[in-house]
Amino acid sequence: MVQALGHGYLGQGLGVADILTAVYFHELARDEAQPIDAWLADPDRGRFVLSVGHYAIALFGVLAELGAYTDEELATYGQDGSDVEQNATEFAKGFEVTGGSLGQGLSQAIGMALGARLRTLEGRKAYRVYALVSDGELQEGQVWEAIMSAAHYRLDNLVAIFDLNQIQADGPPATVMGIEPVHEKLRAFGWNVSRVDGNDLAALLAAFAEARTVQGQPSAIVCDTLPGRGVPSIEQREKVHYVRPRDPRELDGLIEELETEAAAWR
Repeated sequence: MVQALGHGYLGQGLGVADILTAVYFHELARDEAQPIDAWLADPDRGRFVLSVGHYAIALFGVLAELGAYTDEELATYGQDGSDVEQNATEFAKGFEVTGGSLGQGLSQAIGMALGARLRTLEGRKAYRVYALVSDGELQEGQVWEAIMSAAHYRLDNLVAIFDLNQIQADGPPATVMGIEPVHEKLRAFGWNVSRVDGNDLAALLAAFAEARTVQGQPSAIVCDTLPGRGVPSIEQREKVHYVRPRDPRELDGLIEELETEAAAWR
């Protein structure tokens, strides 16, 4: 996707690939026999809210694996007239919200979780809501108001995933406005909290499984992730918030790097 455009949010996309794999291929429990378009239109399905809109590259990739997008559509990433935008909107297939400006997605997810609870009073099927929030968003007051309200309403059908990849546009969060210890702050706000390596799929699945057992509290999975995970030359890049090499040929060979790493994991 990035190679065709020559630049993009490659680091974040690779960094949360394991998280979205856990959510879409384990937690959301889609019946594989159900066509993807029918599943996306199903009012009873679980919801995933991408609060951090510029991570859209990762969600487009997962949705393509599910059949919602073709490889040809992915190749139009970020180009004029394409639905595969770098900062996707709710008009793109499979996206619940427009995740930018940042800091609003968790509040929207809480509204969905409250709606899911109300529909059970009408005898309708309950569903769970997942939201992915970045570390930079934790510098915004609205996010902490949302965290407080989710605990107040005891939303045990809500799981918020906080991606702590230690990068934002102006530098590491610790140098812009410190947010740690995130897991302790969330516990103090009344949440059930796990903190895991967000690039460890087994650890993620265990955290999601534990969250399903919790009653009367929202759950948070605080994930420490590595931007560019799986592509060593991106992992080691000094500035990875937005990958824009002066020479686009620097992007050549990244797929081979990823395939080499993937082969080592198998």
